[in-house]
Amino acid sequence: MLELTVNNTTSLRQLQAEHAPTLFLLINSSRKSLRRFLPWVDYNTTEEHSLRFIELMLRKADEQEAVAFGIWHKDELCGVIDLHGWDHALQKAEIGYWIVETHQGKGLVTDSCKALVGYAFSAMRLNKVEVRFALQNEKSAQIPIKLGFSKEGVLRQSAKLHGQYVDTVVMGMLRKDWKY
Repeated sequence: MLELTVNNTTSLRQLQAEHAPTLFLLINSSRKSLRRFLPWVDYNTTEEHSLRFIELMLRKADEQEAVAFGIWHKDELCGVIDLHGWDHALQKAEIGYWIVETHQGKGLVTDSCKALVGYAFSAMRLNKVEVRFALQNEKSAQIPIKLGFSKEGVLRQSAKLHGQYVDTVVMGMLRKDWKY
């Protein structure tokens, strides 16, 4: 199991099958707030769904396509962060993240992103990391801004949230520009 230290109270631990019950309870506890910008929440309605997600991400990690980590703060799972969409030819991937309401606003996702992006550039030797989020998701936008990502554009109506098309913001960071 891959583990990255974020700081003295927070770490990223690669999700394993035994985390499925805790992950499902976490999703369920923040279902209303998470579903606002994460349509997959509506399809994760049982512990089995969380287990299938973890198993899929473990397979993708073996195939070097993606990796998913739990965000652990004071030994409590409070969110998920992942690298997905690995493009080996271009040496880039996309980062995604979410955290439960009770842990929002504490800088945990920003610090976790900083650790994961650093790992992506140093250990994985990626050249670029991207973040994509719905234009209306102002909280999510603050994270790449704080980390110095550049806004690369807006993809009009490139995602669907609850039956409605939404614009997606793309922000990117190149290894040569990473300051942390």
